[in-house]
Amino acid sequence: MEALINYFESIPSLHRSIIIVGGITLFWLIEGAVPLFKFSYNKWKHAIPNLFFTLTTIAINFALAFLLLQSADWVVANGFGIINWLPEMPLWLYIVIGILLMDFFGAYLPHYVEHKVKPLWMIHLVHHTDHKVDTTTANRHHPLESVIRFTFTLFGVFVIGTPIGIVMLYQSMSIVATQFSHANIKLPRKVDHAISYFLVSPDMHKVHHHNVLPYTDSNYGNIFSVWDRIFGTYMELDRDKLIYGVDVFPDEKENSNIIDLLKQPFQKYRKPTVYNEQN
Repeated sequence: MEALINYFESIPSLHRSIIIVGGITLFWLIEGAVPLFKFSYNKWKHAIPNLFFTLTTIAINFALAFLLLQSADWVVANGFGIINWLPEMPLWLYIVIGILLMDFFGAYLPHYVEHKVKPLWMIHLVHHTDHKVDTTTANRHHPLESVIRFTFTLFGVFVIGTPIGIVMLYQSMSIVATQFSHANIKLPRKVDHAISYFLVSPDMHKVHHHNVLPYTDSNYGNIFSVWDRIFGTYMELDRDKLIYGVDVFPDEKENSNIIDLLKQPFQKYRKPTVYNEQN
């Protein structure tokens, strides 16, 4: 465990890039073998805007990484934050608690807030207007959202007292987890459901990408499903009933164009449809 943390404390940028590219490549290949939906689309053309936003996300995170490093060093040096105030414990438990809490402050919380605050929802909308969700959708985030999520992660470092080794381990796990949960892969239903008791499974997260409320406002988790279960935001929907996108932004052509997507947060807010049994 100590060797693992030591590695992530100084993980080379090349290795972080390999994790991102390797994850997309792996799940891209699995999607081809066992797809959940057999989309009739040019997969490479569909991937272009998603990969563009993946690159902007990487650029922003790399540019601001020094803030994470300085903050993590400060909380450790000053014994500040939740895990630094806990009694002494085995290193493995320290790591688990750190990652679990980082998943809340760095993923679940900002995701929940983005859905509840209208201007932030308009920024997050870029992620939801993908009509054919696959592993490339994972990091389809407007640059403004990348800054927002980084801010929450930075806040989490201070509250939790997370050392940089755990921060980098969490971020690496987060990348692979979100690529997995967005991947257009068809796991056996029972296997997927069993996974969802602990981790965010593909079927669980796809519910979040259904095009109408209340499903859109559910299953905010990234790595662990525990936060959705604790806060009552966990929902299920049969995979065969899934319709991707957002019902009030239905233009797939605009939702696939990089320029239109960059402008999307500045459009007029449109009240979403709430599904009920009579719809």
